[in-house]
Amino acid sequence: MKLGIILETKEHEKAWNAFRLGVTSLKMGHEVQFFLMGEAVEVETIQDDVFNVTQEMAKFEDEGGTLLACGTCLKSRELEDKTACPISTMVDCVQLIEWADKVVTF
Repeated sequence: MKLGIILETKEHEKAWNAFRLGVTSLKMGHEVQFFLMGEAVEVETIQDDVFNVTQEMAKFEDEGGTLLACGTCLKSRELEDKTACPISTMVDCVQLIEWADKVVTF
C-alpha cells in the first residue's frame, strides 16, 4: 500500500503518533510519504522526554520514508533555512494525495 500522511499540528503526542504510524507502515513493507503543513513544519524543534518526535522522524527517514515540508508555511515562520526537510509546494501535496492509496491526516 502507498500511504500518505499529512501532519498539520505540532502537538507533541499527535506528531509522535503520526511518525510512529509512518515507521510501522514502512517496517511492514508499505511505501510512505509525509507532508508537513501549517504549524507542523515546526516539529523538528519539539523537545519532549516522553514524546520524542525528532527521534521518530529520524527513524522514519532511516526506514526510507519520504518527508516533505510546505515551503510557504516554512517561510511564514522564517524557518526555510533551518529545516532538514525538502521544501515543497501545494503541488507536491496534491501529487502525494494522487500517489497514495490511502491518506491520513493528524
